[in-house]
Amino acid sequence: MPQSILNLSIPEHISPLRTRVLDFIEQEIYPVEKELLENKVSSRRGDVMRSLMDKAKARGLWALGHPEEIGGGGLPFMDYVFINEVVGRSEVAMVALGTHSLQDSIMLHRFASAEWREKYLKPLVDGEVFPSFGMTEPGVASSDPTQLQTRAELIGDEWVINGRKWFTSGAANAAYTTCMARTESDSTPAHSAFSMIVVPTNTPGYNIVRDVKVMGQADGHYEVVYDNVRVPKANLLGPRGQGFKIAQIRLGPGRIFHCMRWLGQAQRAFDLLCERANSRVAFGKTLGEHQQIQKFIFDSAAEIQASRLLTLHAAQKIDSGDEARVEIGLIKVFGASMLHNVIDRAIQVHGAMGVTEDTPLERMYRHARFARIYDGADEVHVQNTANRILRSFARGDGFDFGLR
Repeated sequence: MPQSILNLSIPEHISPLRTRVLDFIEQEIYPVEKELLENKVSSRRGDVMRSLMDKAKARGLWALGHPEEIGGGGLPFMDYVFINEVVGRSEVAMVALGTHSLQDSIMLHRFASAEWREKYLKPLVDGEVFPSFGMTEPGVASSDPTQLQTRAELIGDEWVINGRKWFTSGAANAAYTTCMARTESDSTPAHSAFSMIVVPTNTPGYNIVRDVKVMGQADGHYEVVYDNVRVPKANLLGPRGQGFKIAQIRLGPGRIFHCMRWLGQAQRAFDLLCERANSRVAFGKTLGEHQQIQKFIFDSAAEIQASRLLTLHAAQKIDSGDEARVEIGLIKVFGASMLHNVIDRAIQVHGAMGVTEDTPLERMYRHARFARIYDGADEVHVQNTANRILRSFARGDGFDFGLR
């Protein structure tokens, strides 16, 4: 049972490394961030990103959360949680610091065949190849993934896959996609009917249809058609029919990392809000001297701190071996709302500048809206979390916050 009282301060042993990561982001990433995030195709972008990755490796900042046995930095889960909070300040930082492949590397390490671990694992951790994950489908309410329509049939020694996915993020640059497909008969219980299959993106029949624009920007969320895609039987990831269980193993810690990165984004927006409030003058005094702006600052500080406490509590429970389903549901919904609110206030304080590309806020705002949908829509998390709490009361256990 984890302690019920959390220390929100950065652990002393991790603080120097966290500071080094923050310095790298502010000194190396911020100056080139805008160029790397432009929609325009630029021949320099790949070179700029590769330069950042090389610098991160040279400074001992690369793949810090990956297990040591697969070539990563080997940071314990809770230590890496605090690092991830800083990584979240820039969406570019995940790739620049090699954290983007963490969930896929661990899945491959734990569940892939020896052949696929040999082929992909080291290059994945080293940042030489990129992964992608294909689960969401157009025309299907993916909050209920038992409705997924993509099917894989085992014919001889090959899986034959047919279906359509979208939001397969990074597919155009990925070496492979981990595809979630129904592999069992319609009579099989839904949660035992789906499997994950490794599909190299150069496989015939793997067809990228388009880069789906998100909030007006092309962000690499691709729609992919699987047209009689054939891959070897050994490409199955983990046991047959266990796709949802593997997905849950992937998503639990992943949601902690999402929420910690949201805290980094919120901290950056909060910094910009406060700096603007102190420097901008209107009606004879700084914006920060106006009571309504002070309320913006108060509400933002309270929401960030509350979200941070919730997230660290959930992380501590996961670190102790608990699935922390209730806690993860709480932080996913509350954290996404907090992120939106803080960025929205920062934009408001910046006025017209806040909705231009002169600050990172307008792009951050787009991503904040998306946060309420990916990794499970808010409404699903609210329903599932409330049901778990009610079941606890129905059993006579109640729900004592001091014992959580």
